[in-house]
Order: sequence, then structure tokens, then C-alpha cells
Amino acid sequence: MSSIFVELYLDEDVDVLVADLLRGHGFSATTALEEAQLHMDDIQQMAYAIAKQRALVTHNRADFETLALSYFAEGKAHFGIIIAVRRPPHEIVRRLLVILNQVTADEMQNQVRYI
Repeated sequence: MSSIFVELYLDEDVDVLVADLLRGHGFSATTALEEAQLHMDDIQQMAYAIAKQRALVTHNRADFETLALSYFAEGKAHFGIIIAVRRPPHEIVRRLLVILNQVTADEMQNQVRYI
């Protein structure tokens, strides 16, 4: 992948308003709800994000840190994981915009970021 802008996939724990607000800022964001991926397990959510070449946004720190370590150990690539502390949607968007305005999609590959 050779892209400038990070595109996001929000798992079902992240408020869908976050995606709406990000789109309002001109960024590409979609949700598990919009993509009919509700009730999928973490491995399936990650696989879906990878298939769509999107960084995954989640509140599920423990499981996705473990999954990221597994991907690293197995030499498997992903498009990034952003782990967000539970905060109001506008605060999550403010923090995501810092990443989206400073990090390219290529730089986000195989990274875990915390907001």
C-alpha cells in the first residue's frame, strides 16, 4: 500500500458518532455497524480491517495488544491499531485528528498507537 491518508475502521465498541465526526473533517472512517460486522470476535474484526486496508480503532486494549504481538511474532502485517481510552466522542476525534494529520498510512502500518 502506498497511501498518504490513514483510513479507519472502528470496532463495535467505539461510538459511531466518532466516524461521523471524522468524515466531517474529510477523513475516511467506517464502523462495524456500517459494515455489518457486529458481534465478530477480535480476530475477525482485525482480519476485516486488514482486508479493507484500514487501521482499526478500538477501546479493547488487552485483547488488541495481544493480537498485535501475535501478528508481530508471526510476521503478519496490518494497517495499524489505535487503542483509545473511553472518552466522549468529540475528545476521541480530537485525539485521532492528531494522528490523522501527522501520520501517513504507510507510517501507520504495523503500528499500535494509544490515544
